[in-house]
Formats: sequence, structure tokens, C-alpha cells
Amino acid sequence: MLPPQPTYLPPDALDQEIFQATVHEEHYLRRVKAVIDFDRFRDLLAAAYSPDQGRPALEPLLLLKLEFLQYQYGLSDRQVIEHTRCNMAYRLFLDLSLHSSLPHHTSFTYFRQRLGVERHQQIFDSLVGQAREQGLVKDRLRLKDATHVIANVAIPTTIALVAQTRERLLQALKRWAPAEVEQQQQRVEQIRQSTADAPGEERLIQRVVHLRELVAWTQLLVANAPFTEAPAAEQQQLRQALTLASKVLEDREDPDGPHRLRSVLDPDARYGMHGDYYCGYLLDVAMDADSEIITAVNVLPGGANEGADAPCLLRHEEQAHGNDVEAMSLDSAGFQGPVLRELTDAAGLDVEVFTPPRDRPCPQEIQPEQFTLSEDQRTLTCPAGQTTTQRHVHTEGWQFRFARSTCAGCPLQSRCLPKLPKTTGRTVFKSHYEQDLKAAREHAQTPEYQRVRREHPAIERKIAELVRRHGARRARYWGNARVLLQQLLTGWVVNIKRMVKLLVKPPQANEGKVRAELVASG
Repeated sequence: MLPPQPTYLPPDALDQEIFQATVHEEHYLRRVKAVIDFDRFRDLLAAAYSPDQGRPALEPLLLLKLEFLQYQYGLSDRQVIEHTRCNMAYRLFLDLSLHSSLPHHTSFTYFRQRLGVERHQQIFDSLVGQAREQGLVKDRLRLKDATHVIANVAIPTTIALVAQTRERLLQALKRWAPAEVEQQQQRVEQIRQSTADAPGEERLIQRVVHLRELVAWTQLLVANAPFTEAPAAEQQQLRQALTLASKVLEDREDPDGPHRLRSVLDPDARYGMHGDYYCGYLLDVAMDADSEIITAVNVLPGGANEGADAPCLLRHEEQAHGNDVEAMSLDSAGFQGPVLRELTDAAGLDVEVFTPPRDRPCPQEIQPEQFTLSEDQRTLTCPAGQTTTQRHVHTEGWQFRFARSTCAGCPLQSRCLPKLPKTTGRTVFKSHYEQDLKAAREHAQTPEYQRVRREHPAIERKIAELVRRHGARRARYWGNARVLLQQLLTGWVVNIKRMVKLLVKPPQANEGKVRAELVASG
């Protein structure tokens, strides 16, 4: 028999008296209740539950409010329940009687799984919608920046990573080939003993070779019956383990590659550099410059192209609210031809972009813009009239190379190429986005650009608030989707704080104004 469902009781008259006596009138949670319409989230939450199947749902709005308290005050699932037992302000905010029971802390896990990222995203967007209705969020300018999030894992050595991957694959194979798995585990022990005194590189090679054999065997197994005839849910564990093992082996082909898998526990985490090297994710944020309310949040793997995410943030906001953002300010990560074209495209997002141009690698040389590309893009002519047809394709343009003999006899050689290489002449990259980059450089010289860039530090302060006040620097969960869920809740809480500040005047400000008026009147 299932345990009885808890019963949530609203405050009675005695509860209200206790709240009135113990919770200050200007308490932050009282102001949150006055400003934020939590009932607007009820329909979004109800859509995650079946009205006629299973046990009656726990009050979802209560759990959402508990999530708010959790992220506002930096509490764990267990801690927020324990604090609610004795904190009168929490009870007042939750509209709970002192005699009411509380949900078990494990209910949060099921609640987050039921809502998922999609509905938490809708809740975040719904709050931004409330801010728009209050006239807080404008479409004049968005400020965008990103910061790193450290994965919630211990980073193993490469040998340990290969071993952990192998063990996960063997565990998944047990259901399908138990006898063969037993033999393979004996092989694991043999490798461990035979390489105990070997150098690290030899130990790694032996384990990688064994993992390759296991992957090849597993690929044959999953291609044949009875595996292919089993339900998809039963296949999932082995398919995931096989994908993980294949990725680890792929990384061994390029050990210094930028997107290496670093943990079997959090396979989405990647190495990146943000001031220093880290393993985890990138938190990307767009904010309304006028109200300082976060309008869009995204999470990318560590080392991802944060500039390329700018159009994604804008598109999501405009699709969610039907608005039309006029301009965006972002750091030099946005100074990329494809990003600039996508943002400024008149048939697309059509926003004015404010981004610092990147420094030229060799500013003393004649710049690529001064070289003329033929209409068929096959011939490049230098300012001295010399031409070349030697070119190599690039994802964003063409790489042209002049012969050394051509450059050696050129009258502009000292200005174009002060130090002539031994085997070749000048190399010039002609971008498909040359006009977009040129326009961005020219835009950076305008007074309007200087004015907007003076507003940009506000997004850096907002990210500092997310990190220092609400724990955004460290992932609570594993996986890109769950880390995004965490950051959506963090942004939601910070937005509520900002809305309260903008819509509720603190009493000190009113008292100071009255005092000044009294002094002025004598």
C-alpha cells in the first residue's frame, strides 16, 4: 500500500497573527508575493500532470515556490524543507499553515523530471512576460555576455577515464552476453596485473586496445537479434554506453582536440578556457539594458562558440514574446563574419550590433581589404598590381598565396611583408564576410558605439550576481540539459529580485524624501 498523500493546509486566523508578529512588513518575501503573480504559472505546471491517471499530484505551485526559495537562498533539496519547518517567512510566502505537512525532499527530483527543461523555460519566459506587461522590459538594446560553469565531477586521468568507460560498457553488456562479459572481466584483471609496473603510456595503450575490441564486439551485438528485437527502453543503456566508448576512442585519435570527453558521469562537460582552463559549460546570458532583467539564458559545452549563440538568444526571446529587439551589444566574441551577417540581416533578426573589433594580427602590414578579388573569386591582385591564382578553400573564404619571387621584386614589399619567408610570399585571407567586418569596424568609431559600450558593464555585474550570490559558477547536476535547468531557475530568481527592486520602493527612500521636505519647509 502506498503511503498517504500529505495534506497542505492554508493559514488560519492564528497562523496569520503569528506571521504578522514574526515576519516584518518589509520582508523580501512579502514584497515578492506582492509583485509576482505566481498563479500565472499554474496552467504551465498543470500541463505536466495527467488529470485522470496515477495518484493526485502534489501541489505543483508549492513545489515551484520551494524551488524559488532554494535558489534564492542557496539551499539543497533537503535544506529547503528543513528550513521551511521553522521559518515563518517561508510559511507565509508558501501560504502554508503551521500545522500543514511538507513534501518529502525527494519530491523535487520527480518534479524537475516531470517539468523538464521545456516547462522551466516556459516559466522563465512567463516571468519575463510579466515584466514586459509592467513596462519594465524594452526592445531598445540587449547586452550579452557569457561565463564558465564548472562541472560537478572529479576529472579522472586518461587511464582512469578509459577504465571507467570500459566498466560502464561491460555492465551494460551483462544483460545480453553474461558469459562473454565474465571472460572480458578476466581479461581486464590480466591487463591490470601485467601492466602494474609498466610506464603510463604502455598501460594506456593496453587499455585502449582492449576497449577497441569491446566496442567492435558490441557493434556486432547491437546489429543482430535478439538485441534489435528488444524494446527501445531496454536497448537504451547499452546504446548510451557504446556511444560513450566510441567518443573516448575517437578522442584518442586527437588527444589534444578541443572537444574531448572528460567524464563518464557528465559526458556533456568539455574543456574550455575562460581566464584559465576549466571543465564544464558556458552560461550565455542576454539582458535588457534598460531594466537589467535577463531576457534569455542558454548553456553550451565548455569551449563552444559563445558569439555564435547570440542569434539563438535573440530568436528565442522574439519567438516567446513576439517582440522585435533593435540592437545588441556583445564583447569581441561577436566579431565574426557569420555572426555579424546573421544578426544584421534585414530579412532576419535585423539588429544593430555593437561589438569591439578584434586586433589585426599584423597591423603594420598592408591589410587584406586592400587586395582586390576578381568577380569569379579566382584571382587576387595586390596594391602593386601583382596577381595570384594559388588559393585554398576555407569555411569562411579563400586563402591566397603569392609566389616568393613575386613578392621579392615588389616595390611595396617592405610595407606589405617586412620579413619575407624563405619559401613563399605573402599569404592573404579574403573572407566572404569582408564587408560585414568592415562595417563593424567603422561602426566602432561612432559616438553611438561609445555610448552603448558604456552601458555594457551592466551585463558583467549581472553575471557576477548570478555567480557570487546564487551559485551559478558550479553545476548542481550532470548533463547539458540539467545544467540549463539550473541556470534557468537561477535567472528566474534573479529576475524576480530585480522586478521587486524596480516595482517596490524601499521605505528608507520614502522616509528620506519626507525628512528632506520637512527640513525644506522649516
